[in-house]
Amino acid sequence: MALSLYDASIPGYVLMLKNLAALLEKAEAHAAATGVDPATYLSARVTEDMAPLTRQIQMASDAAKGGAARLAGVTPPSMPDTETTWAEVKARVAKTLAFVETITPDQVSDDETRIIELPTPNRTLTFTARDFLLQFSLPNFHFHVVTAYGLLRGQGVPIGKMDYLAGGQPQIAA
Repeated sequence: MALSLYDASIPGYVLMLKNLAALLEKAEAHAAATGVDPATYLSARVTEDMAPLTRQIQMASDAAKGGAARLAGVTPPSMPDTETTWAEVKARVAKTLAFVETITPDQVSDDETRIIELPTPNRTLTFTARDFLLQFSLPNFHFHVVTAYGLLRGQGVPIGKMDYLAGGQPQIAA
């Protein structure tokens, strides 16, 4: 049995959004235990010219909802990047997860050669559905999730590799 575009995308977006939500919960618990306002984490950056945690979460959200929507041939929900509080970034992840979970296998065409166009401010990127998923959408999504992980870790939040990979919960194959 061949791996479908749905199987290669939607379950992974869902898992990693749940893991991102779990990372935020662990960060919030750590902040409470250490007397830190979790909102201070939102401005954390790897370096000055790199986006802070808030923007990493927004871009992870955009990558997941945009990727899922383009593969399903639907319009992603609009989520203006206006989050400024801890509660708002957590809600953004939850809203994104809720949308991605609505995408069904029947919506995601297995026509790997179908053209997906991605408008950007300077040009329109054109991909086959397969290349969009494997060479752009998934790498972009994982980049922003792992950067959010690294920013939280850099702030002293006690998280590790298994928190990133499995939200701290082992994944058991059926």
